[in-house]
Amino acid sequence: MDGRTRRREDTRQRLFEAAVELIAEQGFSATTVDDIALRAKVAKGTVYYNFASKTALFEELLRHGIGLLTDDFRAAVRDLPPREAVAALIRAQLEYIRRYRAFAQLLLSEMWRTNREWQQTLMLLREQAIGTIAETVQAGVDAGDLPDDLDVRVAASALFGVGLVVAVDWLVFQPDRPIEDVERSLLGLVRRVV
Repeated sequence: MDGRTRRREDTRQRLFEAAVELIAEQGFSATTVDDIALRAKVAKGTVYYNFASKTALFEELLRHGIGLLTDDFRAAVRDLPPREAVAALIRAQLEYIRRYRAFAQLLLSEMWRTNREWQQTLMLLREQAIGTIAETVQAGVDAGDLPDDLDVRVAASALFGVGLVVAVDWLVFQPDRPIEDVERSLLGLVRRVV
């Protein structure tokens, strides 16, 4: 990667981080391109140079954030047997949400809104993350480690949703609680169900 490409990527990353923080703090509608530029410490024109609009920036933000989560999921389960892989998914999601707390809050709130321009994009991206979990759950069913009558899609959605809500709740209301304690409790709940 040459210096120019690296600078562009660094700028885009700063714009992503600024946008997610602002949108999580004050909502999409209240966040302006000026706000994003100011927070990212770039000129307003730089935002439009990198993204055609605030909506385009937000869609890319969703793609970027969920792409990172999906990559974390895939790395966490690589070469693990199914039961260990489920535990690894839980840990990966908790760590991701701790690292990208504002994005997780944003994702949680946007999943409830169905009237947004980017809803189709969000559905496709959600499918990527949940699809990765479903592959792990299906491997557990196929190996006989999980019940053969388990509805894999519902189980994958449940794991994703429970992990997201528990992690946000933990970070907002019990931020001093150790991640290992949250992980152990969540894993205990999941193992009782599956």
